[in-house]
Amino acid sequence: MSTPRTRPAPARRIPAATPDGPAPAAAPPGAADRGGHGPRFGYGTNGFANHRLTDALAVIADLGYQGVALTLDHDHLDPFAPALARRVAAVARRLAALGLAVVVETGARYLLDPWHKHAPTLLHDDPTRRVEFLRRAVRIGADLGAEAVSFWAGVRPDAVGPAVAWDRLVAGCAAVVDAAEAAGTPLGFEPEPGMLVEDIAGWRRLRGALGEPTLFGITLDIGHCRCLEPLPVPECVREVAPHLVNVQIDDMRRGVHEHLEFGTGEIDFPPVLRALTDAGYRGLVAVELPRHSHAAPAVAARSLEFLRAATREAAPRRR
Repeated sequence: MSTPRTRPAPARRIPAATPDGPAPAAAPPGAADRGGHGPRFGYGTNGFANHRLTDALAVIADLGYQGVALTLDHDHLDPFAPALARRVAAVARRLAALGLAVVVETGARYLLDPWHKHAPTLLHDDPTRRVEFLRRAVRIGADLGAEAVSFWAGVRPDAVGPAVAWDRLVAGCAAVVDAAEAAGTPLGFEPEPGMLVEDIAGWRRLRGALGEPTLFGITLDIGHCRCLEPLPVPECVREVAPHLVNVQIDDMRRGVHEHLEFGTGEIDFPPVLRALTDAGYRGLVAVELPRHSHAAPAVAARSLEFLRAATREAAPRRR
């Protein structure tokens, strides 16, 4: 586990990764700080879209985060660009040098189709490119020693009926599960408002349809819980605790799917962080603010300060 720095160091103190030489040995998924106490905070690279990946990782580490949620995208470890193995090895070295744990996220908007956001999904007539992307993400996750690879269902196309869409989702997820089992990489399926699977109940149904595979866990977005789940947010954490492999954290309001900075929505965070600790969750809790890249360093700094204060408030008081 890396310790928070009292004074940010310049990013150039870490030599730029070279394309030669082997990547460091990958730690077992989720191994980083599993014996520790309290949340391990990370930050999503989708909130650093205007930074080079190496620079984004350095800023995130220098601020004191312990991990990163790495969204595979055009400028952030493009899974379809040439020399993938060499680039993955370079990122692995960079993460190791900075002491950052990692989860792999797959929600890039126009990576697969320059005209249509998120297309194709597992629900489209031809999901081949999405399935290949997710298989590559699993292999990249294994090579990076990622704690989980996260993905979601997608929005049902108007021309696709609900039953057909569901069958396609199950078939696509089964292919991804096969890849995850071969790689030994946990999957975190994320319920996403407005998508075919948008809540915890839908995730449970999907997991059952897949035969309840061991590596098919859940990615829980704390903001989504406030947005649409019937249970209070801490109860959502407790509901899925045995299957929780990845947590995204942000503020949100009831009925509005908008990722907000902490303190600008409706969530009371100390009980949420206490629920995560009480549940024994030791994976990353990564800030998910994909529309805040214009002020990424400042937003990331404020976010960590807020989360640390909420963690102190959530800690049991000594008598």
